[in-house]
Amino acid sequence: MRTRAKDVAPDDVWMARALALARRGWGRTSPNPMVGAVLVRNGRVIGEGWHRRAGMPHAEIEALRAAKKAGYSTRGADLYVTLEPCCTHGRTPPCVDAITAAGIRRVIAASRDINPVHAGKGFRLLQKAGVETSVGLMSADADRLNEFFRHWIVHRQPFVTVKSAMTLDGKIATARGESKWITGPEARAHAMRLRRSADAMLVGVSTVLADDPSLTVRTRAGTPAARQPARVVLDSRARTPLNAKVVTDAHADRTLIVVTSRAPQTRIRRLSERVRVWTAPEDAEKQVSIPWVLSRLGEESITHVLVEGGGEVAASFLLGGHASRFWGYYAPRILGGRAAIKASGGKGAASLREALRLTDLEYQRVGTDLWVTARIESD
Repeated sequence: MRTRAKDVAPDDVWMARALALARRGWGRTSPNPMVGAVLVRNGRVIGEGWHRRAGMPHAEIEALRAAKKAGYSTRGADLYVTLEPCCTHGRTPPCVDAITAAGIRRVIAASRDINPVHAGKGFRLLQKAGVETSVGLMSADADRLNEFFRHWIVHRQPFVTVKSAMTLDGKIATARGESKWITGPEARAHAMRLRRSADAMLVGVSTVLADDPSLTVRTRAGTPAARQPARVVLDSRARTPLNAKVVTDAHADRTLIVVTSRAPQTRIRRLSERVRVWTAPEDAEKQVSIPWVLSRLGEESITHVLVEGGGEVAASFLLGGHASRFWGYYAPRILGGRAAIKASGGKGAASLREALRLTDLEYQRVGTDLWVTARIESD
């Protein structure tokens, strides 16, 4: 990109471009954050880049390489980056060293590194080398972009999104279990973007028994193959059929069945021959302990779990305080019926005061349906 402004553009113009670049890494960088970078010299973009995948060069390095390839000098340039540059050796060398060596005059970052071990250290090293630094420009946008990563870094557990597709009266299936398709094709395509962001998709065994889902990310013909998330099935009694898609398809090595000690050992053994099986402790309801599962997933660098199970599993995450975001699609239909399956089951709140509260509501029309997302308030 070789944009030349009539006058020097304000900082937020370049930061907005850096954020747009960062979004190109959606669903590809985990367990790393999405980061974008723009190099500007004399009002002109001389290089830009984004972090494409874990283990590949960081956004700052991509931008510096782009400038060099185009024949531009980086000395005296300003670097706009969506996250504080790294200062430690990981899979790649620290970006701080490359920035200093390139003669960058000023580094403008949207967000500080959330990791307490690194927070602010990159800026201090840059300042010591004579590089001017500032942080906070468009930080809300940058933090929202990496809310999965930030949650995982702080809590060492994955960020949990509960997704439902339902009628306007909150039903996800008829009393006979018919649910295909409540929402239209545009909403289903929209939801596939959310799947691409997930490191793991989670359902209860009842969903596997009723629908035999694939729980995969599908792409349009002619587009690159998508990174497939892990598939997690909460199955306290090991009832997952041995011929289920999540057990037999090409991605079976990405499937995890979580059982409890009450599951028959013969069933555990047969499932273990095809997929991974964890034996989890039980909660007060004699079901798989969700906090235990989330902690174990966090240890495996799972930063985002997408819950797509039925009403009971959704309620266990939502009302149990284990979810951070709700993502819903509402179809313009009224199903009715006492026996129709609700989007959220469980015991429910005993009073309005105990009802789950949502904040930062966003919504838009997607095809004929309404998409709604919101953060879930924590205590």
